[in-house]
Amino acid sequence: MAEAHQAVAFQFTITREGIDLQLSHEALRQVYLSGLRSWKKRVVRLKMLVRIFSGRQPQLYSYQGSLPNLPVPTIKDTIKRYLESVRPLMSDSEFKRMTTLAKEFEDSLGSRLQWYLKLKALWASNYVSDWWEEYIYLRGRGPIMVNSNYYGMDFLYVTPTPIQAARAGNTLHAILMYRRKLNKEEIKPSRIPGTFIPLCAAQCERIFNTTRIPGDETDSVVHWQDSEYVAVYHRGRYFRLWLYQAGRMLSPREIEHQIQRILDDPSPPAPGEEKLAALTAGDRIPWAQARKEFFSSGVNKRSLDCIEKAAFFVSLDEEEQGMMGDDPEASLDRYAKSLLHGKCYDRWFDKSFSVVLYKNGKTGLNAEHSWADAPIVSHMWEYVLATDSFRLGYNEEGHCKGDVNPSLPCPQRLTWDISVECQERVRRSLAVACALADDIDFHVFPFRDFGKGNIKKIRMSPDAFIQAALQLAYYRERGIFCLTYEASMTRLFREGRTETVRSCTSESCAFIKALEHGKVSKRRLFRTASEKHQLLYRLAMTGAGIDRHLFCLYVVSQYLGVESPFLKKVLSEPWRLSTSQTPFQQAELFDFVNHPDFIICGGGFGPVADDGYGVSYAIVGEKLMCFHISSKHSCPQTDSHRFGTQLRKALLDLLQLMSGDQPEESRSEQNHGPKPQSKKEL
Repeated sequence: MAEAHQAVAFQFTITREGIDLQLSHEALRQVYLSGLRSWKKRVVRLKMLVRIFSGRQPQLYSYQGSLPNLPVPTIKDTIKRYLESVRPLMSDSEFKRMTTLAKEFEDSLGSRLQWYLKLKALWASNYVSDWWEEYIYLRGRGPIMVNSNYYGMDFLYVTPTPIQAARAGNTLHAILMYRRKLNKEEIKPSRIPGTFIPLCAAQCERIFNTTRIPGDETDSVVHWQDSEYVAVYHRGRYFRLWLYQAGRMLSPREIEHQIQRILDDPSPPAPGEEKLAALTAGDRIPWAQARKEFFSSGVNKRSLDCIEKAAFFVSLDEEEQGMMGDDPEASLDRYAKSLLHGKCYDRWFDKSFSVVLYKNGKTGLNAEHSWADAPIVSHMWEYVLATDSFRLGYNEEGHCKGDVNPSLPCPQRLTWDISVECQERVRRSLAVACALADDIDFHVFPFRDFGKGNIKKIRMSPDAFIQAALQLAYYRERGIFCLTYEASMTRLFREGRTETVRSCTSESCAFIKALEHGKVSKRRLFRTASEKHQLLYRLAMTGAGIDRHLFCLYVVSQYLGVESPFLKKVLSEPWRLSTSQTPFQQAELFDFVNHPDFIICGGGFGPVADDGYGVSYAIVGEKLMCFHISSKHSCPQTDSHRFGTQLRKALLDLLQLMSGDQPEESRSEQNHGPKPQSKKEL
């Protein structure tokens, strides 16, 4: 997903001076620290082992102690699979050169680096995750808005109430209900669908009360044990909204009443307050410096602490969003951009997640990426949307159910003393963020022609089918194939996060060429490509992927102060097509038979490469798929709407190919797309 952006051209340097022996000590120190962090977590979770055999229902963390450690693949297997993955993307001479570099690495430096990884794997719970969080996310010095953060949408066709404060009341109360279940470990452990195989739940620990703190060289993720309030932004003002009174959770109607008080507050923003959050949207170093200079003491520190220690962030937006008007698809595009970056100063992008509530009752969220991956946030969001509509509900007037308690203390305005110099820093960060946001081209569309039900009828994996369609769409648009990133998860293992499925394969390329140039055996080639994709996905899930292994080898090489032309080349290759499926995890919470319009359409993220696409998709029920496509206006070779058109056609063509009655040898060429463009034409 969005992590691919930081993985491209990833590099860091060791500033500690010394000879190679000292650098070796640095590598060993990092291995030791990783293990120390893992063992501290194991001690905290030791009590969870008892629950497996206690006769009680399995709780959220019941299986943590029984999960295996992520294995370290062999150098030989990783290099073999890497070369296989890049073969269709390189000329003969390029591939020969890369094969030579790979062989030199395997025969020399590789075994030395591998020794450190095996040592770390013995000592730490996961040899990847802590380095992945630090070097891919926290050491990134560019904006996290667009480049790292991602968003989740509301129901596609339904807005349960048009009253902004009422929607906020139910939404915030439902989030608190989820947090209470989380704290009591009453959430069922996640499993691989259709099995009893558990998945790691470690990422759930930092959903709430968590903030990313900027630093000069690296950021940090800070988590507080508890917080009984949220920070609210409305019309340039910041408020503290308490969600508990004397230990009791406020009811939806009480929260609605408090939100309405904020909406009705006529007070203007303090000087410099309105656009303050632009600091979280721009480059990280200016934000870190401004934080030390202007927010380290006094009233500014107290107000910043209030935001950072809040359970989560809430933005009461003055716009109306969602699928509406005469051009519903254009409205979805605007909705996506609003959730991804807003005005660049009306979301606090450092918070673990920010809930956005629009004037017309629509909602959505923006999530920071370093602390967890999208399935963790989407699991919470599914619960919140379902609870809002099917459990809490609204009265006939659209208000939250229950009575108003007028004795509740009013939400508190946060106070600031923003100097002219600080306002200038804010202005600079805002300029950087706006330039980035304005460059984003988004296209969101629901695909209603068919869904996974039709794909399963032709005995194919829905994910493999969609990935083939993405490859076909890209080839038809650009006339070439590209390195493709599909996010997979490694949560079968303790503290697992993600792995990459390189879904552009020799098999998929052979199929697409056969399809486009009228060759026979297209169906057979399609099935072969689908089977290869499923194999790669299984390998990624079971710890046999290649990209995290290569990444960690590079980290060790940097600690040792040695250069590897092979690793440098591998980690500089651009992912021009970065894709991710938003999983639908709790179908039991929804009733698509009696409430078919209550469709969740997933979320999306920004483009990974300046000349590429970011594509997120959600498979909803049996008859619908939703796609979120991002690119940059500044690249003349990309156009999100054009790619969406190609993707629609590719999906239809692939289904027709596999379900048609005519023999494929006699199929008319009229179903083929346009002739691929040459590089010169591009």
